[in-house]
Amino acid sequence: MTDRVTRLFGIEYPIIQAGMVWCSGWRLASAVSNAGGLGLIGAGSMHPEIFREHILKCKSATQKPFGVNIPLLYPEINKLIQIVIDCNIKIVFTSAGNPNTWTSILKEKGITVVHVVSSVKFARKSVEAGVDAVVAEGVEAGGHNGREETTTLCLVPMVRDAVSVPVIAAGGIATGRAMLAAEALGADGVQIGTRFAASEESSAHENFKRRLLQLGEGETILTMKNLTPVRLIKNEFYQKISAAENEGASLEELKNILGKGRAKKGIFEGDLNEGELEIGQGASFIKEIKSAKEILLEIWNEYVETKRKIINT
Repeated sequence: MTDRVTRLFGIEYPIIQAGMVWCSGWRLASAVSNAGGLGLIGAGSMHPEIFREHILKCKSATQKPFGVNIPLLYPEINKLIQIVIDCNIKIVFTSAGNPNTWTSILKEKGITVVHVVSSVKFARKSVEAGVDAVVAEGVEAGGHNGREETTTLCLVPMVRDAVSVPVIAAGGIATGRAMLAAEALGADGVQIGTRFAASEESSAHENFKRRLLQLGEGETILTMKNLTPVRLIKNEFYQKISAAENEGASLEELKNILGKGRAKKGIFEGDLNEGELEIGQGASFIKEIKSAKEILLEIWNEYVETKRKIINT
């Protein structure tokens, strides 16, 4: 891959750990950064005071660059942004919202800003807003997805052709071979969530991690498309929400079924039946719980070896 991503963030490997709700606390972020990648603290599941605590603990656990991921639709985003500024965070990934709102404010503070997009349209808007890079995330990704349902295979080269800033590929990337494919599509780096969700340092519940080891092809699905599209493991909660959608339930009815704290119940508390189990299609590659360092180096070494074989063929 090019060195645009490693130079931008001051890291060794062009591998970014995604800021996942209920998985990406300070332990995971610091472990990935210490291994040479870029770790991200996921603010989406944190109250402001908890967010600050994770940042301070991460600063104590690593001397290497790390960042935070902030969903722009977060209800207390003003407080999160102030914490980022007060704690002198230098890298912010934003998602789920309009990058025009906060990018210029963050840039004025000398912060490197990256926005996650699911379409060429929003990649262009992000660049117009002044971001330093974009994450082109395909529909294979876990968690919330774009309504366009564009695959990583199609999205990355289209975004590459549309913008001049570094492009980071995401969605379905869990191996070194997939990383090499992303490079062939035009990516300068990769962002990986699902594979790190099953790491030793992930803050997800052990029940959730063990469930990931059992997943095969086709056991995750994009659902709640009329509400907020999200890729889930098929479980009892999914069956309820899917049945309601098929019966033409209103948005209010779907919100009532979803309720509050559904993702926390599943991912953090380990309720595999009634929880919202967000994960990407790359879960089918996970066969073992490993440390974040082992995962990162395994992906990198497979990428290097696969590339060497292709070049020598």
